[in-house]
Amino acid sequence: MRALRIAVAGGSLAGLFAAILLRQDGHEVRVFERSAGGLEGRGAGLVPQREVFDVLRQVGAEEVLKVGVVARDRIVLDAAGGIAHRQATPQMQVSWDHLYSAVRARLADSDYRLGRSVERATQSGTGAVLHFTDGGSEAADLVLGADGIGSVLREAVTGVPSRNAYAGYVAWRGLVPEGGLPDDAARVLLDRFAFAMMPGSQVLGYSVTGPGGEMTPGSRRYNWVWYRRVTPTRLGSTLADAFGRAHPFSLAPGQLPQAQVATLRSDAMTMLPPPFAAAVAAEPTPFVQAIFDYEAPRMVSGRMALLGDAAFVVRPHTAMGVAKAAGDAMALRAHLSRLSTDDALRAYERERMPVGSAIAAYGRRLGAELG
Repeated sequence: MRALRIAVAGGSLAGLFAAILLRQDGHEVRVFERSAGGLEGRGAGLVPQREVFDVLRQVGAEEVLKVGVVARDRIVLDAAGGIAHRQATPQMQVSWDHLYSAVRARLADSDYRLGRSVERATQSGTGAVLHFTDGGSEAADLVLGADGIGSVLREAVTGVPSRNAYAGYVAWRGLVPEGGLPDDAARVLLDRFAFAMMPGSQVLGYSVTGPGGEMTPGSRRYNWVWYRRVTPTRLGSTLADAFGRAHPFSLAPGQLPQAQVATLRSDAMTMLPPPFAAAVAAEPTPFVQAIFDYEAPRMVSGRMALLGDAAFVVRPHTAMGVAKAAGDAMALRAHLSRLSTDDALRAYERERMPVGSAIAAYGRRLGAELG
C-alpha cells in the first residue's frame, strides 16, 4: 500500500473518523474545517448504533463507550402528560459534544486546520486540489468531501446541481441541565426515552451526559426534539437569526430571535403534554434545524470521494447519521488498505451507495406523516 497525501474538507465526525483511521494506516492526512472557532458545543444528543461503537474502538476512543445515560424504558405520553404506553427497551444515549471532543483529541492540532473554508475543488488524473476562499490551496493524492449538508465538494464529484430537498418540517431542539426541569416533569421524563405524537407534530426526549461527560443524576442534561411542519414559504423567516440574517439549514443556540423563543414556549404550553412543555420552557437558548433529504448519484469521481452528509442527508428519526458516517470511514479505510487507490475508491462507492440509499428511504418513511 502506497502512503497517500489526503486532504479532508470538513472537520466534523465524518471527517475526523476518516482522518484518524487513514493516519493510522500511514497516510498523511490534513483536515480543513470552515469554522474558525471549532465545533465544540454544536450538537445535542444521539443514540449510538453499532457502527459508532466499532469506529470508536478503531480510533482508540473506547472510553467514550462507557460514558452515556441508559434509558430504562420507552414511554408514550398522552395529551395530559400521563403514560399511555410503556415498553422495557433499555438503550444508551450519549452527548454529541462529548463524543466529538473525545474523537477530536485523537488528531493532532497540526493536522486539523480551523478557519479554512473550501470554495471549490479541481482534479487531474493523479490527484486533486482544494481551493480555499482565502486564495490558498491544498494539493493531494486524494480529496475527501466530508463537508456536510452544505457540501461544496458535491458538485465537483457528482457533476450535476446537488441541492438538498426540504422535507416540509423542522426540528426545534433543546439541551437542558437536569436541575432546570421542574420536579413533576423530571419524574416523568428522566432516565426514559419519551415520545408524544400529535397531528403533523412529534416530540421526543431523553437524558444525556453533562458537557464534560458527567453521568451523575443532577449533573446530566435532558435532550428534547420537537418536529413541526413549516411551509416552504415560512422556512426563510424561521431560519432568520436575531439580526435578520438568513441561514440555509439551521440556527445554533443563541441565534434565535427572542420573539421566536417566546412563540415556541407559548406553542409548547398549548400543544405539548405538560412534561414536554416544561422541558421546552426550561431551555433558555433553543435552536432549530430544518429537515432535508439528499442522495448523491455517485460518491466518487477520479481522486475525490464523498462521506457522511455530503453524500447522503438522512432524517434524524433514523438515529443513523453518525453511524452512516462511521461506516463510510471504515469502508474507505478497508478498501484503501488492500487495493490500489482507484480500485479502492470504486469498491468504496459500490459498498456504500446502497447503504446510504437504504437509510435515506427509511428516514422518509419514518417522517412521512410530518412532511
